[in-house]
Amino acid sequence: MDLSLAPGARLTLPDSAAAHLVRVLRLREGDGCVLFNGDGHDYAARIVEAGKRSTVIEVLDATPVDNESPLRVTLVQGIARGEKMDLVLQKATELGVDRIVPVNSERSEVKLDGERLERRVAHWRAVLASACEQCGRARLPRLDAPVALASVGGLLDPGGLRLTLDPQGAHALPGLAPRLPADGSGTVVVAVGPEGGWAPRDRDRLQAAGFEGLRLGPRVLRTETAGLAAIAALQALYGDLRA
Repeated sequence: MDLSLAPGARLTLPDSAAAHLVRVLRLREGDGCVLFNGDGHDYAARIVEAGKRSTVIEVLDATPVDNESPLRVTLVQGIARGEKMDLVLQKATELGVDRIVPVNSERSEVKLDGERLERRVAHWRAVLASACEQCGRARLPRLDAPVALASVGGLLDPGGLRLTLDPQGAHALPGLAPRLPADGSGTVVVAVGPEGGWAPRDRDRLQAAGFEGLRLGPRVLRTETAGLAAIAALQALYGDLRA
């Protein structure tokens, strides 16, 4: 929910949040609820007005939520079609990804610009927010505006591992251990191609940007599976899924 929240504040909920509380959960005046706006806190609140035209809540207190993964994973994702992209965003959020960078590449089948691009990015942000609500995260992953693959290297933070999934890649997951801190606080960027995979020139661009090939088992994974499998494996070996 894109609102500033603080204990003692009274505010009118956006239509979508109000509909979820009043029509879906069937809460009424005096009932409690928990809100979040992505700033790292859960906000206990109560409904003080539940009318047909507006729903007003009072924020009671704020509780810090610290369940972010110490392993900072950025997913560079070739833009996929419709529900496939939604699935990637949703599940990557649940798995603790820190940042998502959608990219256009030579084999991208989805072309976005102008108003259509704005609508799609707004939709993706709503998917991230919904996923955070479901899994209990109080911080939204950072979502970049889509960029051309050729420019992605300059947008990434320096340091850390840069990996692209490649059945012939030089690295396997267990071999990354010497290059990641033992306390799980490493930084990893994982690049996944669109439905058609990376074209040869895409691979050249990734290599020039410091990406190294990572083997992820003997089978070829679809774009909506590959990044999620890589993130889950990295979290299990080096992040907070091993706890």
